[in-house]
Amino acid sequence: MRVRPLFVIISTLSLFLAVVLIYPSPPVAPSKSSDSTSAKSDIWSVQRIVEWRPCKWWLQSHLTPLPAKSNGYIRVDCYGGLNQMRRDFCDGVGIARLLNATLVLPKFEVAAYWNESRYPKYAKAALCQACYRALKLTGSLEKKANKLLEAIPKPFLSLHLLFEPDMVAYSQCQYSGLSPTSTKALEAARGDDRKPWTGEAARIWRNRGKCPLTPNETAFILKALSIPTNTNIYLAAGDGLMEIEGLTSIYSNVVTKSALLSGEDFETMHGNTKAALDYCVSINSDSYMATYFGNMDKMVAAMRAFKGLYKTLFLSRRAFAEFTSRGLEGKLLMEALWKAHEDDFIKGRGSALSDCFCEFKL
Repeated sequence: MRVRPLFVIISTLSLFLAVVLIYPSPPVAPSKSSDSTSAKSDIWSVQRIVEWRPCKWWLQSHLTPLPAKSNGYIRVDCYGGLNQMRRDFCDGVGIARLLNATLVLPKFEVAAYWNESRYPKYAKAALCQACYRALKLTGSLEKKANKLLEAIPKPFLSLHLLFEPDMVAYSQCQYSGLSPTSTKALEAARGDDRKPWTGEAARIWRNRGKCPLTPNETAFILKALSIPTNTNIYLAAGDGLMEIEGLTSIYSNVVTKSALLSGEDFETMHGNTKAALDYCVSINSDSYMATYFGNMDKMVAAMRAFKGLYKTLFLSRRAFAEFTSRGLEGKLLMEALWKAHEDDFIKGRGSALSDCFCEFKL
């Protein structure tokens, strides 16, 4: 099959893609005794001066007709998790269009060509249309995602919280005050080759924003941003999340996919299927926040921008580390965190959207 009808190829591939130191953080203990609404308006009420929207050159363009004869064949092999597979496939579509090649599965390992301005826009347009218009979840998975969306209380915030043992071990950061269960899980994940940084190296590493936020730190930042404590929160997270009580003791209206889906239904899911559900919920949520800026978050931020949903924010690990290392706490720490995130939200910083999106001054 030629790449000519781009959308047909993408729909046939959707199933494949979708099932697809010691420098401890200072203890933070936001009080739950306050009202469920804050005296200050929440971060979403701040007036932005910049929005990132899909660029008109690919939304309005018609793909240049392909020559009658193909130059050959490209096989795509999409490695990694859901978001890496999506990225690789989108790049593969763009490259196939650039080379006038027939796209088949598998195998093609993609490199990051798309920061090169010399590549023609018709090839980039194919990439953008593949990623943001044509690529869909399978019908069965979309049905399951819609069922999940219907079950979540509205309105709701989707929170991508990363504090699993393997994630924390990979960061090589040290944390004090963890429960015995979390400590044991973390030590097992560290093994012999992921020992935490110590001394000055640990301080520098943490201040660079390399250490995942704990659920307790996340709750503190949410309160600093005047997110009401009665907010409905969908927790987009992997299995084995540690110290979740640090969040749920403050924000009690937290739901998860494991709680909303039947046990049998949930237990038969693979990791990429669970990630696809989190993705679908997050791109349709009233607001979205993430404690880390990984492939999942880049994908969600882009799709939310494409859909015109701008209540999207990435919590700053670096700002939290810098402020706490200066000894800020309580109200002063909250004020500093508000200012840091307010600037990011006003100016539309931190999303790292692809070339498919353009800056619009408001």
